[in-house]
Amino acid sequence: MWTALWTKSEVKRRSMEDEATSVWEAVARGVTHQVSNVVWRTTFSEVRAVDFDGVTLTIVAPSLVLRDRIDNRFRPLLMGVIADLGMEGVDLAVEVDPDSNHHEPPHPGPPETGGSGQQSGMNRPAGPGQANVSPTPGAGVDSAPGNLRAGGLNNRYTFASFVTGPSNRFAQAAALSVAETPARSYNPLFVYGSAGLGKTHLLQAIAHYVSENYPSYRVRYLSTEELLNEFVDAIRNNQQPDFKRRYRENDVLLVDDIQFMEGKEQLQEEFFHTFNTLYEANRQIVLSSDRPPDSIATLEDRLRSRFKMGLITDIQPPDFETRLAIVRKKSEQSEFPLPAEVLEFIVTNITNNIRELEGALNRVTAYANLTRTPVTMESARQVLGDLSAGGGRIVTPDRILEATAEFYGFSIEELKSKSRRRPLVTARQVGMYLFRELTELSYPQIAKIYGGRDHTTVIHAFEKIKALMAERPQIYQDVQSLIQKIKNGL
Repeated sequence: MWTALWTKSEVKRRSMEDEATSVWEAVARGVTHQVSNVVWRTTFSEVRAVDFDGVTLTIVAPSLVLRDRIDNRFRPLLMGVIADLGMEGVDLAVEVDPDSNHHEPPHPGPPETGGSGQQSGMNRPAGPGQANVSPTPGAGVDSAPGNLRAGGLNNRYTFASFVTGPSNRFAQAAALSVAETPARSYNPLFVYGSAGLGKTHLLQAIAHYVSENYPSYRVRYLSTEELLNEFVDAIRNNQQPDFKRRYRENDVLLVDDIQFMEGKEQLQEEFFHTFNTLYEANRQIVLSSDRPPDSIATLEDRLRSRFKMGLITDIQPPDFETRLAIVRKKSEQSEFPLPAEVLEFIVTNITNNIRELEGALNRVTAYANLTRTPVTMESARQVLGDLSAGGGRIVTPDRILEATAEFYGFSIEELKSKSRRRPLVTARQVGMYLFRELTELSYPQIAKIYGGRDHTTVIHAFEKIKALMAERPQIYQDVQSLIQKIKNGL
């Protein structure tokens, strides 16, 4: 009956849309077999077909970001599926859905509430065929350049430099989804895993991506140790309102090593309210930990439940192929790329920690820089003799402090002091470098061992000694000797 009321052009248009939908449904079924659930949900779940004329299939995505992602990253996959369906020669056009109300990820605004005062569910990922509810763009927010408020961000920690494998692919996909569409995919995102596996890399990659692609967004990254220090300072100086404002006005808040919040009741109380404020305003929260929420002792149940509201994903130790890909990529970026057999020697002997892989690579590369000779298996075994020595002492903070103090002729108290005497500064910086290479401690934890210094001091020390090892033979030899001494008691 209704068809009789349509014009011929309307009938033709609707017929083409129906055919387009049928073709897209067939393509979509093929895609679901070749991508993860995370990729499907965050990239394709809201895509629909609007036209198929026998030559070109036109699909629309709900935002510019998703359109570009599909066109740039998934076009070969889609074209392959289309060909597999027997439609060789059919082209694909990807456009932005003109009916979509979020061409860009929405700028967080005030919370929307129903009559009961409960959140309207705008943070929940949409299911198939459902549109996400978007907050009011820009409401109550002052946009300003220089939006990234992050301490100690490493410019190398980007998605482009993150090597993926079976052990971290799900976490990387979730992090990228959060970065591309903040507060629309998973909120909060909780990433956990042992130290040195790439959690900090992923959090900082999110911070870099959002800051670069959405200049009006206010992004803050920090460790829980830094958060605690700022909280204590705010109480001491009676500046609690400034502290609350500093963290509750962010659009994306990323907090590293959240497990250090255990046992700190006042900080948990404050963070609980900060979390609620951000979540209800549809702002993105990303957390990392060395264990899942249920395993963080003395964490308040109300915080634990909130940490579990979004997506929890873990990072496992990398397999051989992923470790090899990591060191190969880093080696290619250095002045002296290492032979394949040397890279395999490194990844065979270091199995659990990416940080140790990088440390071994740094030492071999520094040796090549100093001697200006190609690296061979013989020289690599000499430089990395501690890897194949087997057994050895357990590396503890006290062991590093004792060995460094003895080696340079200072007391442990002097190493921890504020003295700026040059020989003492060098000894202190070498010790900080060794902590970073030989332990799983974070920068803030190492800073705390050295008299409560700012963690950026440790970052500076690590980068400086790493550079000096390639320039000054004495520094290189000091580090080598200390590693042997600490690990093997030589």
